[in-house]
Parts: sequence; structure tokens; C-alpha cells
Amino acid sequence: MEHKIVPLPKEQWKGVPIMMKYTTEEYFDLEISESADAFETKMVKKKFETPVTHTPEEYDFPDGLYQDHWEKAEAYGIYREEEGKKILLACIEVCPEEWSNRLMVTELWVDDSLHRQGIGTALMNKAKEIAKEQGRRAIILETQSCNVNAIAFYRSQGFRLIGFDTCCYTNRDIERHEIRFNLGFFLDQRIGRW
Repeated sequence: MEHKIVPLPKEQWKGVPIMMKYTTEEYFDLEISESADAFETKMVKKKFETPVTHTPEEYDFPDGLYQDHWEKAEAYGIYREEEGKKILLACIEVCPEEWSNRLMVTELWVDDSLHRQGIGTALMNKAKEIAKEQGRRAIILETQSCNVNAIAFYRSQGFRLIGFDTCCYTNRDIERHEIRFNLGFFLDQRIGRW
């Protein structure tokens, strides 16, 4: 079955929750050492003793489309109609970061029933198309150090680690093994390489 990605207008989709849930057996462990002259970091993939599941209920603000702080966001996705209701199956939301000329992916989600069908890649290609049309220099996004499947997907799409935040979600992110990873895709592939 072919799925068509369509615009999700703000007036119809604002506030629609996105059920970001995942289970992971691995995480990237962060080791930081500091001296007067240097900061050193090392991130190594390790296994949890038992699988860890993260659900929207554990956070104060579950993900949803068109949150107020993303004023210029636009969303695209796939949905089905059921008894006159639109049921979201996959989406990507992007928002320009004007001051830095980057495009931020604020949401990317695909329902479990549609995994491994190329939908995530098609949605990410939509973001790359928008960034190119708008003349953006890069696309940025965030994920968690324990969301290893998402990290692998983003890396397969050409994204690279551009930074991290050790207290984005809680003051215990390092010990929880859930550090914010910032990833970036450079539209001019000659830059941003290391």
C-alpha cells in the first residue's frame, strides 16, 4: 500500500498528540573529564541491564503538533479516515530558525504499524526538500542518547552529532542515560565534515 505525504494544516492539526514511545536495550554513555585547559568527552554505546521504555506519560509536556513555541512550524504526514475522524499515522514538523538560517525538525514520528516501509526516509526527504527550497544551510534536530534506533536512522540520513545537553530533560540526565543529542545535516556537504 502506497502512502502519500500531505500537508497537515495548523488549523486542523494543532494540538494533536504524538505518541512518542520507544523501548531500547542500549544507550550512549557519556564520560566527561575537565581540567583547567581541556574538556574531554567520550560517548560509547553500552547495554542496559534490562530494556528501558520511554512513554509520553513520563514527561510534563507530551509531544504534539504545532506547539505554541514553534510559531512558524509546518507539518506534513500520513493519516487515515476512520468514522469521520482523521487518525495520524506518521508526521514530520519543521520550523525555521531564522537567526541561524537552519531548519529545525521539531517532530518526526511513524506509527509502529508503518515501520520499515521507507516512510521515515520519505518524511526526512520532505524536510530536506523544504530546507533546500528555503535556502537553509542546515537541518537540525534533537534525540536522546538512549534512542539508539533513532540515532542510527538519522545517521543513515546524513546527520552527524553537533552537540549535546546533559540537563535538558532532568538534572539527572547523565545517570538516566537520556542525554539530549543535537544532530545536524549540512545542505552543502562540503562543510560540516570532520
